Amino acid sequence: MRIVVLRHGETAWNDEGRMQGWAPVPLNETGREQATAAGRYLAAEYEFDAVYASDLERTRETTERVTTELSVTDIAYDSAFRERDVGIYQGLSYETVFDEYPRFALGNAAAEAAAATPESGESLLDMHGRVTTGIDHVASTDHETVLVVTHGGPIHLLHGHAKGMSVTDAMLKHEQDNCAVNVFDAADGFESVSENRTPWR
Repeated sequence: MRIVVLRHGETAWNDEGRMQGWAPVPLNETGREQATAAGRYLAAEYEFDAVYASDLERTRETTERVTTELSVTDIAYDSAFRERDVGIYQGLSYETVFDEYPRFALGNAAAEAAAATPESGESLLDMHGRVTTGIDHVASTDHETVLVVTHGGPIHLLHGHAKGMSVTDAMLKHEQDNCAVNVFDAADGFESVSENRTPWR
């Protein structure tokens, strides 16, 4: 099985450098253009049997725009593929969280505190557990080619999962652009084939 994983398009909070977590943030105009362009690329390159996506607003909107270009009707929204729930830090700027609450920011301190749980949120270990459970479910289906639309954090963890990396290293050693395309081979195990590509640009 081939699993193509797409990050959502840009939002205003991406542009402003704010922690999104589970916030209902829509795509901005750039993000809508990215999603449409990515959909056209994916339609030209793959024939998908099914689509799975995070059920948050920005991934739903990305999925809707992408799938208008695809000939697939089997679409499932799944909370397993949500971004990390950052709890009370949702909406704060990265700079504020980095300076005042570094264990819950996006840098070394945050990744190294993988078990730390923000108030009313979840730890990186919690997110890792649900994301890998979600991808294992997708891999267990009888589909040949599947699209998963998700977020940067889960994609970092999926590449780390494929490479046998710790949660800390997975979060620190990967990058994801908006609407970046990633490919995994799940035919025999789970292998990272390509990552963070934006060939639709």
